[in-house]
Amino acid sequence: MKDYKTKNLRNVAIIGHGSSGKTSLTEAMLYNTGVLDRFGKVDDGNTTTDYDPEEIKRRISITAAIAPCDWKDVRINFIDTPGYFDFVGELVASLSVSDSAIITVDSVSGIEVGTEKAWDLVEERGVPHLFFINKMDRENSNFFKVETELREVFGNKVVPIQIPIGSEADFKGVIDLIDMKAKIMQGNKIIETEIPSGYEDKIEDFRNIIIEAAAQSDEELMEKYFDGEELTKEEIIKGLKIGVLSDEIIPILCGSSIKNIGIDCVMDTVERLFPSPLDVKNYTFKNVKAGETEERGFDIGLPFSAHVFKTLADPFVGKISMFRVMSGTIKADSEAFNTNKDKKERLSGIFLLRGKKQIPMTELIAGDIGAVAKLQYTTTGDTLCDGNNLVLFDDIKFPEPNISMAIEPKAKGDEDKIGNGLQRLMEEDPTLRVEKNAETRQTLISGIGEQHLEIVTKKLANKFGIDVILKDLKVPYRETIKKSAKAEGKHKKQSGGHGQYGHVWIEFEPGTSEEEDFEFVDKIVGGVVPRQYIPAVEKGLRESMEQGVLANYPVVNIKCTLYDGSFHPVDSAEMPFKIAASLAYKKGMANAGPVLLEPIYYVEVTVPDQYMGDIIGDLNKKRGRVLGMEPAGKYQKVTAEAPLSEMFKYATDLRSMPQARGEFTMKFVRYAEVPAQIAEKVIQAANAEKEN
Repeated sequence: MKDYKTKNLRNVAIIGHGSSGKTSLTEAMLYNTGVLDRFGKVDDGNTTTDYDPEEIKRRISITAAIAPCDWKDVRINFIDTPGYFDFVGELVASLSVSDSAIITVDSVSGIEVGTEKAWDLVEERGVPHLFFINKMDRENSNFFKVETELREVFGNKVVPIQIPIGSEADFKGVIDLIDMKAKIMQGNKIIETEIPSGYEDKIEDFRNIIIEAAAQSDEELMEKYFDGEELTKEEIIKGLKIGVLSDEIIPILCGSSIKNIGIDCVMDTVERLFPSPLDVKNYTFKNVKAGETEERGFDIGLPFSAHVFKTLADPFVGKISMFRVMSGTIKADSEAFNTNKDKKERLSGIFLLRGKKQIPMTELIAGDIGAVAKLQYTTTGDTLCDGNNLVLFDDIKFPEPNISMAIEPKAKGDEDKIGNGLQRLMEEDPTLRVEKNAETRQTLISGIGEQHLEIVTKKLANKFGIDVILKDLKVPYRETIKKSAKAEGKHKKQSGGHGQYGHVWIEFEPGTSEEEDFEFVDKIVGGVVPRQYIPAVEKGLRESMEQGVLANYPVVNIKCTLYDGSFHPVDSAEMPFKIAASLAYKKGMANAGPVLLEPIYYVEVTVPDQYMGDIIGDLNKKRGRVLGMEPAGKYQKVTAEAPLSEMFKYATDLRSMPQARGEFTMKFVRYAEVPAQIAEKVIQAANAEKEN
């Protein structure tokens, strides 16, 4: 590929709702730049950026993929991102290194939840963006309906700079309202022609919107506009670019990726109106030596630094670290310092990635995006820099997992393999978490939705040859008591020689301490149980509490008072008293009104106002208790408490109710008694599992 200066680079994320044509748009742009000699299709499983076996099988994007290409005087690093929210971590990582974004919108469906989420993400981050109304060749496509909807929902800063020629099966081209030319498909080529008749009214209306928006972006242009003078094409482009960079103008374009219509106009707009790394605001970093936070731009004259935004785990190639050069120049066969890990790394070779294809490079400059293989210590979010000029970039803030499941190998003996495979997958997916629950003895994986976790299992099979199954989590129930009971425990064993003898009377009561789950009281008088054996009684009780009498769940919040007993001067020892305490425990707990407790979680749900009724009704069905409601920006926030057993699949439930427009968080607050009917089923299931 050609060498470019930083001012000639464009880093563009392609985002939007699932199946709105992001991958097809990427493929079309690569084809138009001559990178590809054939046009791959998602349905055929042969696109450049969807190369993972699961992407090909499911016909959706799962991971973000870079697609660099040359167009006119610029090099564009397109980043094709997944549209389904299970893979939002890929979108977050991509936007962290993108200076602009294209939001694809289906010309039939219009604004969808993925459109709104994409808009929110770029607006929060101040990333300049445009809308591309795609699939104009589809039946029932309607540019003007979708354009109106975009302006109504997102405001008047949304400005159409193209209109279509024809629609549905008759869609054949676009009218460029900046160049005032028609671009029509003839055969397999786009031909630039004069604008056909019949579009005069539409052109006048939209052209006025464009000129007014461009003029409002610049004082000189505004003055000229109000003086009644015509703005030149160059002045319109200047004003539009100022507006795009300041988030005051969001252009709308249209076309069909599959038919390759309107694609060259998208790329022209990227070249004309989107920022280079030099046009964006300065980024912040920590100057390690000074110990202070500073800011600067993408300056090639400074010492080298780079930020790793994504990791690929390939069982054959090894680990690939994808980075953006933040300053200076990175050279092949050089050395870098990892500030996060305080380690040196050898950069044996650097390259561009186009899908899975590696394009070797001798160097990459500030603002560019590249990759390096087989770094020993580096993970996603790390800073690489010149060892004599240490800097540190902020971590990328990925969304927290909201669903967990247990994972088990299909074949016995693969437990270690699962652990190693999951560790590799966590390196490439910061939204994936793995933990071992010591109590339930389950290995738990957590992610951003059921589909996300399912994909993890497929990657384990495809990449590492490990077949696994997912299971529901076991609820960490607890047991306690509601009344008091006294019980005797006597352990007596005499079989000749030195025997065993321990004898205790213990009262069991509900605990009175909010801080301690177990309170032990010694009320022995007169030495009926010698002092040296009392710690053994307490130890026997503590160990017994690991299993309750109802369903073998740990016991909490009890008070045990040792008030009587007896001993044998020869046969008594610590162990007999420990056993005696456990015998008293079993009798006493059974008679003290044992009950089952379940974990209760505090839940915050944020949804559009129109879905409040559905959310509250569903929480009530889940035995939840609504605590309150309050406005949260353009949404409403519901706070509630609900049992964990009802909330394992809430991420999935929430997506179906408000059409995936809701979000939630949960945190543990306390344990509470399980209703009798439900407790009975839990106890039966636990005892059946124990027998098996």
